[in-house]
Amino acid sequence: MEQYFIKGGNPLKGTVDICGAKNAALALIAAAILTQEPVVISNLPDVSDINLLLDAIAQIGAVVERIDRHKVKIIGATVHSCVLNYEYISKIRASYYLLGSLLGRFHQAEVAMPGGCVIGARPIDQHIKGFEALGAVVDLEDGQIKARADALTGNHIYFDVVSVGATINVMLAAVLADGNTIIENPAKEPHVVDLANMLNSMGAHIRGAGTDVIRIRGVKSLHKTDYTVIPDQIEAGTFLFAGAATGGDVTVNNVIPKHLESITAKLEDIGCFIEEYDEAVRVVAGPQLHGTQVKTLPYPGFPTDMQPQMTVALTVSEGISTVTESIFENRFKYAGELARMGARIKIEANTAIITGVKHLKGAQVSAPDLRAGAALTIAGLAAQGVTQVGGVEYIQRGYEDFDVKLRSLGADIRKIDPADQEAIEQFRQKCS
Repeated sequence: MEQYFIKGGNPLKGTVDICGAKNAALALIAAAILTQEPVVISNLPDVSDINLLLDAIAQIGAVVERIDRHKVKIIGATVHSCVLNYEYISKIRASYYLLGSLLGRFHQAEVAMPGGCVIGARPIDQHIKGFEALGAVVDLEDGQIKARADALTGNHIYFDVVSVGATINVMLAAVLADGNTIIENPAKEPHVVDLANMLNSMGAHIRGAGTDVIRIRGVKSLHKTDYTVIPDQIEAGTFLFAGAATGGDVTVNNVIPKHLESITAKLEDIGCFIEEYDEAVRVVAGPQLHGTQVKTLPYPGFPTDMQPQMTVALTVSEGISTVTESIFENRFKYAGELARMGARIKIEANTAIITGVKHLKGAQVSAPDLRAGAALTIAGLAAQGVTQVGGVEYIQRGYEDFDVKLRSLGADIRKIDPADQEAIEQFRQKCS
């Protein structure tokens, strides 16, 4: 498996184009099989999570036509099975979105317990609560989630905790249910709103996405649409923090600045200059970054998917910082890897206490999950010397051409097979 080899110390400078939001696109792909008519989705990121889900729906009979790298046509009329193959689904967390769409259209679904990054317990109890409220019977057997219903009927659902996945799944199931569904305490993330917008473009009747209450009036059927995925706020935030940590000047293009407000606010807190345009955001690192306090929260709070990148920036910021993780209990698994690079970081329960250092030092590290992999790459870019980052396959789950885009900003990064000793030696000699 290839790894990143990075020569740090170059401030990132320039402009980078941001792809469509992976988390939104996964929900939209699941929604596409709610209708028998063709659905065209544009601005899809070319990442492994997306490609796995497209393969999964093709496996149950959907026609998947790749129009180009970032556009796909999906025809759900030929779906012939409501049972998802474990081979695909065990690798990707968003597999459970197919529960909602299959249950909504066919009144039955069988999907393997989802996989993806191991960053903490992500229970599906709120999903089950929502499905059962709509009239489904849900069983967990042999690692499979099985849901079935004679009919789905709208209901009033209150989520005990805010859950993006449960909100999306219930929306998918409820759009074709009889009657009205009210979801209270839903997630408000941009990709929840994006799903509602696409479903409405298919003939659904959803109001209130992005607010405290979502109201859905069930319809008999949905029709074709041509829809464009929103920009990826997490990819954008990752490049902004990469610019900050390396002392650079980076502009992210094709973004919705409103979606980035919690991220840009923290960049300003640590001493960066932020400039917003209609569809772009620029970060200029200050002469000396300084510490702050961060707590991850559901949107519009600071996103848990940006927590590792924020932590890396704080390791090279003056003073003491704290980062509190309130969403996933195992999201600091990368802290030991940062310590190998000279970071002074101590974990107490769900809080990281960080004492800033002048610079990190290159080391051999391994990514434990997707966002931590991106963060360790940023650490390598900010460090002195050469850093070798393993676990690139995690990063490729959510970032398209990550190393290519970083090189366009001036980073010295190469993807090399660790068995290719000649290429590694050439890289190290070049960096010496």
